[in-house]
Amino acid sequence: MAELTMHGHAAKPAWAPVGRPSDLSGAGAGRAFCQQVARLAVRSLHAELALYPKPGLVSLVDNGSHTDMDAATFMRSMFALRRYFLRIVAAGMQDASFHELKRLGIEAEARMLRATGGINTHRGAIFCRGLLCAAIGHCRAQGIALEPVNIQATLLANWGRELGAHSGDVHAHSHGVEARQRYAASGAREEGARGFPSVFGVGLPALRRALAAGRALREARIDALFALMAHISDTNVYHRGGSGGALAVRRQARAFIARGATAAPDWEARALASHRSFSAARLSPGGAADLLGAVCLLQSVCDGAP
Repeated sequence: MAELTMHGHAAKPAWAPVGRPSDLSGAGAGRAFCQQVARLAVRSLHAELALYPKPGLVSLVDNGSHTDMDAATFMRSMFALRRYFLRIVAAGMQDASFHELKRLGIEAEARMLRATGGINTHRGAIFCRGLLCAAIGHCRAQGIALEPVNIQATLLANWGRELGAHSGDVHAHSHGVEARQRYAASGAREEGARGFPSVFGVGLPALRRALAAGRALREARIDALFALMAHISDTNVYHRGGSGGALAVRRQARAFIARGATAAPDWEARALASHRSFSAARLSPGGAADLLGAVCLLQSVCDGAP
């Protein structure tokens, strides 16, 4: 697996949260579970793409700071990854080794690159959401309630040692690895080795707080994105903008939050201003976007959100 280079709220979900062990039994039901989680993983990819404004990032509205990709590129990649999510949930249910999960991730990355003509759209999602899908599958197979704390614990208990070794692979090559070595920034490998603490401890709580305060799902996702931007050292930002660009991203995100985030009446205008300034400076917090997609997946699985 590779480096992470990242509407309204329904009053009642159309289906129950995934992961009640008594709901499903038998091989057919196991496959149905894998299919359901895989659908939610693809939905999380679309939720991330459709969200707007996302500072500097590709959406259905515009290409942000990117000249080599657009929404259509993301859609091709998304459809190419459908079978991957199904297979990696099943692998988690079957207690697969990290080597097997990594093999599935490498195959998925190759399919993504074929679909996009060599453009990296979802490398981070293949890594982060793939591991979460495996942990979700393992929880289901073991009859463990699908709650965030259990999913994170399962991820670390089953693959944490290998993830730690993976994070220290000095022979890996990507923009993220280069940025980490040059700026001492953390990236997907470090997040994965620690069980994605930014997803479980920053993004998901921010989203849930916004929903609990009565804000719509779109606004809650914006809050989660800005919380992640304010918190993480995004190797994609370092690669494009160096330490100055990374500081600008964190400052703007923290200022947005300090002003009340989406609870402020002018939140959309301020988010749009950030989007325009990031796009002009060619800054793209893709790491935060990938982690936001993971947050969307977890919320769907654990809370039954649309």
